[in-house]
Amino acid sequence: MDVTNQVDKGPQRFAGILLHPTSFPGPYGIGDLGKGAYDFIDFLKRSGMTAWQVLPLGHTGFGDSPYQPFSSFAGQPLIISIDHLKELGLLYDSDFANMPQWNPEDICYGDVITFKTDLLHTAYERFCNESIEDGFSSDKEMMADFRKFVLSTEWLEDYSLFMAGKDYHEGAPWYLWEDSLKSPNAAERREWIKKLEHEMGYYNFIQYLFDVEWTKLKQYANDNDIVIIGDMPIFVAWDSVDVWVHNKLFLLDSKGYPTVVAGVPPDYFSATGQLWGNPLYNWKEHKRTGYDWWFSRIRHQLTLTDYVRIDHFRGFDQFWAVPYGDETAINGKWIKAPGENFFTTLEATLGYHMPIIAEDLGEIDQSVIDLRDKFAFPGMKVLQFAFENPNENNFLPHNHIRNCICYTGTHDNDTTLGWYKNCFEASRDKLRRYFSTDASDICWVMIRACFGSVANMAIVPMQDVLELDSWARFNKPGIGEGNWSWRYKQEALTPHLEKRLYETAKMFGR
Repeated sequence: MDVTNQVDKGPQRFAGILLHPTSFPGPYGIGDLGKGAYDFIDFLKRSGMTAWQVLPLGHTGFGDSPYQPFSSFAGQPLIISIDHLKELGLLYDSDFANMPQWNPEDICYGDVITFKTDLLHTAYERFCNESIEDGFSSDKEMMADFRKFVLSTEWLEDYSLFMAGKDYHEGAPWYLWEDSLKSPNAAERREWIKKLEHEMGYYNFIQYLFDVEWTKLKQYANDNDIVIIGDMPIFVAWDSVDVWVHNKLFLLDSKGYPTVVAGVPPDYFSATGQLWGNPLYNWKEHKRTGYDWWFSRIRHQLTLTDYVRIDHFRGFDQFWAVPYGDETAINGKWIKAPGENFFTTLEATLGYHMPIIAEDLGEIDQSVIDLRDKFAFPGMKVLQFAFENPNENNFLPHNHIRNCICYTGTHDNDTTLGWYKNCFEASRDKLRRYFSTDASDICWVMIRACFGSVANMAIVPMQDVLELDSWARFNKPGIGEGNWSWRYKQEALTPHLEKRLYETAKMFGR
């Protein structure tokens, strides 16, 4: 299936599900790229779905947020398939003797990280050991493939040295390292690479595994006429390889500390704004380098997914700069970013219209809309917002346009069932009158409205398809703990659910 320029091909009406791979069912405490992933693709196919949207796929750090990864390029080790490693002969049954008993509907990240990291290290040591017992299937072809990946992956050495450096410093952030690694010259870098060679090899190995598994899964999805919509945070984590290696591209002081950090002013989600804490870009330096880092990042994302949703798109027009050290985002100010120049240059460099989706939610002004529309990027319409606003608004289905994506809710919203139970009665009344419903089947009322929109894409969170309450909410913006942990059980994917999705999508020409 050729999806390279699907945005330009017009009339296809996509229907899909928003679900992060960590939410797949499976026996190892967290969803992964093994059987649960392929079963989900099969479910999408049988349900008539043509799109799967994921959250960022990066190697998560403190807080487990997909939006604060250690690298803009590296994949998430926690979703590497353990069964795949068993098939390769790199893990034995005896390695699972002390496996914890997992809650099948929740992720305990602390235990999962310890368990899976130990297994990945065990697999790596066996991979390196040429005198391994009979049964190891890592033949010369696999070793050659691994070495080819290491030599051909431009970002890999920086990532592996960064992660090995963090391990050496017991997890301390890079800006607290000694100067010889915090900002090494060429000779110092060579010395650290020599010193941490084996540890770097481990990180090379897990990224190789991620690349092999994700590439295979994406091909399976595309072969089944499913496009994958990726997600890219506009900002990167302070404690990331991106900021460590490319510190001139960020607004930092001489010690590596941000002078200002990212966030948003008071809005729907928080009365004091959201203080994200990411370092902000030195856009003058990005422009001077021809946006090379950005273009590498977007190219890489488009090898992982068919479309890319850019989180906080308005940051390309203006960004909210909060003085470093402030406890809330209230005292920030808007600063202009080079959005038009950036996307003009990007489009000229790539040579085709970019399959980008603009996350244009929150408080946006006309200049953000103009930037989005100049490059024909589809924006987002969230049905929950349509009824929280008592007035006429652009989120109501009768005001949608074709070049947009309609959602019942996103990963940042409550589930539709939880939202309906907890919103104001005025909102519930407006919804009931709008759809002429008693709302007894509220989730599917909203799913039908989403699929019935003129929007070219309609995406529904899996929690809404399963009609789950607030306990299954994936993220609460501004709350640092207890997020990103929901999972579903395999038995939830019933033939009845497949039929209902299929008939709803077919009814509305998707």
